[in-house]
Amino acid sequence: MKRVLVVDDDPTVSEVVAGYLDRAGFTVDVAADGPAGVAAAAARPPDLVVLDLMLPGMDGLEVCRRIRAHGPLPVIMLTARGDEEDRVLGLEVGADDYVTKPFSPRELVLRVESVLRRVGTLAATRTEPAAPQLRSGPLALDPTARRATRSGSELALTTREFDLLEFFLRHPGRATSREELMRQVWGWEFGDLSTVTVHVRRLREKVEDDPARPRLINTVWGVGYRFDPPPSDGAQGRGADDGR
Repeated sequence: MKRVLVVDDDPTVSEVVAGYLDRAGFTVDVAADGPAGVAAAAARPPDLVVLDLMLPGMDGLEVCRRIRAHGPLPVIMLTARGDEEDRVLGLEVGADDYVTKPFSPRELVLRVESVLRRVGTLAATRTEPAAPQLRSGPLALDPTARRATRSGSELALTTREFDLLEFFLRHPGRATSREELMRQVWGWEFGDLSTVTVHVRRLREKVEDDPARPRLINTVWGVGYRFDPPPSDGAQGRGADDGR
């Protein structure tokens, strides 16, 4: 049975979320502030954390950083407002998803199940025969070892950033919409497309020589994004880019 840790200082929210998760078949632990959340994650490592952004004692961003310091762990961030700044902050520390308050508990359960399905699929692929490495210019990616390098130096990628880079390397020269990336990389049929935009921007910061003038991950106006291999890989040239 999967264990979910809910970290929220609102007892009503915690009670409702824990109740819905329990009925969905999860074991649920609850913490009421940031330090308690970090301690709970260390004492009984969860399979996923539902984490409020605004917490007493330690905010959700710092909690996320601390629990992630011990290894990859799926996190769904709860934000009190719908401001893009809040969403971007959560995604930039590596949250796998976010839900804006007030939210539907049923929707949150679906998001939890979706993230855990994705993580389970990744774990299953690691038990299969080693997949061939993907290479393009200075980039190399080992799908089995979940390791990516740029010019021989290992890239510090979040789970979603790694999945996104793998998708691009497997589909060079293909213009892909944000909606399709959300389906193929996140496994979601619905969601805020700014999630994709933020992750593309963060990935560019790690793989491009100049993220402000990307040459690998280009924006295709009115469509989405395209991975253009370097000229030595037979790229056809850059596309228009809006810098996002």
